[in-house]
Amino acid sequence: MAQVNDIHAATAQAAAVTTQPAAVSSWQPLRNPIFRMLWIATVVSNIGSWMNDVGVNWTMLTLSADPLSVAMVQAASSLPMFLFALPSGVMADIVDRRKYLLFSQVWVFIAAAGLTLLSLAGYVTPTVLLIAAFLLSTGAAMSSPPFQAIVPDLVEKNELAPAIALNSLGINISRAIGPALGGLVLSFAGPWVVFMLNALSVLGVAWVLYRWKAEPSIQRLPPEHFFPAVRAGLRYVHAAPVLRNVLVRTVAFFLFGSAAWALLPLVARRELGLGPGGYGIMLACIGIGAIFGAVLLPGLRKRLNPDRLMVLTSLFYAAAMLALAFVRHFWLLNAFLFITGFAWIAVLSTLNMGAQRSAAKWVKARALAVYLTVFFGSMTVGSAIWGQLASHFTLPVSLCVATVGMVLASLTVLRWRLDENPDLNLDLREVDNLARTLDVSHERGPIMVVYEYQIDADDVYDFVLSIQEMRRVRQRGGALSWSVYEDIQRPGIFLETFVIGTWIEHLRQQERHTANDLLIQSKVYAFHRGGELPRARYLIAPIT
Repeated sequence: MAQVNDIHAATAQAAAVTTQPAAVSSWQPLRNPIFRMLWIATVVSNIGSWMNDVGVNWTMLTLSADPLSVAMVQAASSLPMFLFALPSGVMADIVDRRKYLLFSQVWVFIAAAGLTLLSLAGYVTPTVLLIAAFLLSTGAAMSSPPFQAIVPDLVEKNELAPAIALNSLGINISRAIGPALGGLVLSFAGPWVVFMLNALSVLGVAWVLYRWKAEPSIQRLPPEHFFPAVRAGLRYVHAAPVLRNVLVRTVAFFLFGSAAWALLPLVARRELGLGPGGYGIMLACIGIGAIFGAVLLPGLRKRLNPDRLMVLTSLFYAAAMLALAFVRHFWLLNAFLFITGFAWIAVLSTLNMGAQRSAAKWVKARALAVYLTVFFGSMTVGSAIWGQLASHFTLPVSLCVATVGMVLASLTVLRWRLDENPDLNLDLREVDNLARTLDVSHERGPIMVVYEYQIDADDVYDFVLSIQEMRRVRQRGGALSWSVYEDIQRPGIFLETFVIGTWIEHLRQQERHTANDLLIQSKVYAFHRGGELPRARYLIAPIT
């Protein structure tokens, strides 16, 4: 659950950077009653989540001294995001987000309340804790994509940037308060009280969502079905180079970075001999470092490009993991944990920025869900690996191996760069280009779309290079295949063809054109010398 909150914070930071500055006060969104109530309720709920993390981790430490069992708490919390983030992103794009969010909050309340009752009755075992962590994280997996997508529905357009910044501030505040408060309650009242407070903290968010009446969106086309929507999202990610680079860099960092989160409870309990209060202070230091990072990041981005910032903060994180392996002075180690929080939020924010900038509105929740899937998949696998390594050897050995891996993973910048990708400057405002004039059954298909271009001999080379950009435009919109051919019987005539599954998918493809897509299209059309602009010809498979 901790990394789910981090994702919310980093996404908020990234979106704040990618949004144009608004000429309004930083606090103006709080004048909106719904936004204000949801902001307060979310801060309280996130504090409850952090308290719950302390309770679950510390309870597992009291039940089992096996490093693998402790690390499996992290794996159980990460696995649902790997399994369910993409389906949740699809649901967030095709159903009523408010109702879906309400369902997710009810889910979390039931799971937290169940853990409270089992703890109070004395029936908590390592297996029960792992199941509870899995169920709670499943609720977070359901809510994460729609929570990221509803902010524009809560505030005016010119308030969007400060609203996102306020969300980031709230998440980092809860991160600084929650662990310390959880450790304090755990010391004086026991784990069942921590679990109960987490359950109660969810009710505020559910109440605000219940009262919020969102403006209905106008849908000119029938809603997408679930599995076609999944395929459309995956095709978009495949045709977006910056997203592919982000995913590679995500695996490279978090596969090794998961070691610090998975083994921190063991360092606190076994190496430092701390109680739950001391463990909570350690987590709070990470939270304070994240707040510090959130404040400094805008200035750092003016001086460092994304790749340099990521490499630098990755090395800071590696140094902090090395300190976790060998430093046994409580306050000195907390200083390194402060660096951990700073580096963690900087890396998350940089990767989220790349994902946000290359995802159009219609597919944003799905694209971010793919990123979440890869992120939590890396965390799940990494946590299991480092826990297993610590079980067979020692904590310092496991952390040292992870540190070396982190340093080597930084070399991925040489092949998968973020700062030189043209997709970072996409204009993804949607521009309707809907073909409404043809009366074709929505389910007919497959459809072949053909554009014919007449090109001067001197322009052929430049045209062929330019039209390659159209491949990604068509595939991002849902094309199953794309090709360009030269007519050998009519020199200078080129045919661009692409195939799409059904007519309704082609209508959605046209509806989802962005300003960047039309800019690429206009550059290609500039080579055409046939008088009128190229018009689409539609070839449809016969009904059999």
